[in-house]
Amino acid sequence: MKRSTINAIMAEAGDLICKYGFVLPPFAFWTPDDFVSRKEMARNVIDARCGWDITDYGAGDYDKTGLFLFTLRNGRLADLKRGGGMCYAEKLLISRQDQLSPMHTHAIKAEDIINRGGATLMVELYGSDDQGRFAEDRGGTVLCDGIPRDFTPGEKLRLAPGESVTLMPGDWHAFWGEGGDVLIGEVSTVNDDETDNIFREPIGRFATIEEDVAPTHLLVSDYARWLA
Repeated sequence: MKRSTINAIMAEAGDLICKYGFVLPPFAFWTPDDFVSRKEMARNVIDARCGWDITDYGAGDYDKTGLFLFTLRNGRLADLKRGGGMCYAEKLLISRQDQLSPMHTHAIKAEDIINRGGATLMVELYGSDDQGRFAEDRGGTVLCDGIPRDFTPGEKLRLAPGESVTLMPGDWHAFWGEGGDVLIGEVSTVNDDETDNIFREPIGRFATIEEDVAPTHLLVSDYARWLA
């Protein structure tokens, strides 16, 4: 993805987030130079990989296959493993109309996916086999707004604003906006996007960046290079 495209997506996303009554934390608006000068005080933000995250999953067509994310807070895997402490994470996502977030699951993370505003959020579901692998012939059970709901293989949930689905490890899912763009909330256990995204197809989690202009704000995938 071109950096100029990423900068434009950030600006558009900020407008949509504000439209539905959310305000990003102060570090969202830091320039790259701000992050460099404040990297010691912001060590928890950096180590937790909080911040901007825009991906085309390596497919090269963001409008067709892609996702906007902003990680607001993220806990520690060590706390999750010992069963106490900061075991949670929170994100805002934007799924554009007909923009696919491809079929995947997680080995560790459980998550609530919430339609925070906009159009209808479509969520396609499949179950797992006994080894946790994608199973085209298996359904399962999820919670929709806290109410159990059985799903058949490939069933598509339609989530209106305010509605949610709880997904456990092994619940395979893909999602997109129908009828317009959707602002999505994600509340989950500790999030590890580098190792805990298991895709049905062999695709990448992060975009490869073409540096045609300077970044407006750093992506979480920029931290290692800019803030080493």
